[in-house]
Amino acid sequence: MFTGIIEELGEVVSIEEIGDSSRIRLRGPVVCTDARHGDSIAVNGVCLTVVDTPGELAAGTGEFSADVMAETLHRSSLGELKPGSRVNLERAMALGARLGGHLVQGHVDATGRLLAREPGERDAAGELRWEVLRFSLPESISRYLVEKGSITVDGVSLTVVEAARDSFTVSLIPATLALTTLGAKTVGESVNLEVDVLAKYVERLLESRTLPALPGLPPLPDANTPGETK
Repeated sequence: MFTGIIEELGEVVSIEEIGDSSRIRLRGPVVCTDARHGDSIAVNGVCLTVVDTPGELAAGTGEFSADVMAETLHRSSLGELKPGSRVNLERAMALGARLGGHLVQGHVDATGRLLAREPGERDAAGELRWEVLRFSLPESISRYLVEKGSITVDGVSLTVVEAARDSFTVSLIPATLALTTLGAKTVGESVNLEVDVLAKYVERLLESRTLPALPGLPPLPDANTPGETK
């Protein structure tokens, strides 16, 4: 589980194709400080497992490797990475730590594309104070987005400003523009999207019109019973 608060901008060192899967080697000194074999690290919002041996990690190169299976390459934008690509990196959250963003699983729901960038106001030095980005939104997940709700874009926890049927907007502050890949994204580039998992659970619970009664409590009224409100 992650929070969507990016710890550092990493870099793809190499990509080794192994059949229909790949092994990616990444440079990330911050996330490698306490990395161990089997740890989870989110790469552009995709939860990957560190496969380096303890001895390799002890070498202190600030690099780690992760295997990416065909399903992940198909469902995310990781297949578009190449040596030199910058990536957002975040270690799995520690139980009891501050939840700075929102609950992020690292399980990409779909990919979208950057449709437009709209610069906001600038400060006295001419630096952007914020910028509005619009991304395409696949129909399969559009129902999970609401204004002021949360969404993860390339691993970054963001607040939805406008939730349209086939797109959405977010406003980025200078820190997000400078410390994540979103600051350098160009129109047309793809991004990984993960919706708030709480919305999925609510939808699942509401799929049945008749809910079972809790132990010790009377059954819920039927929705079609006259004079009663569901």
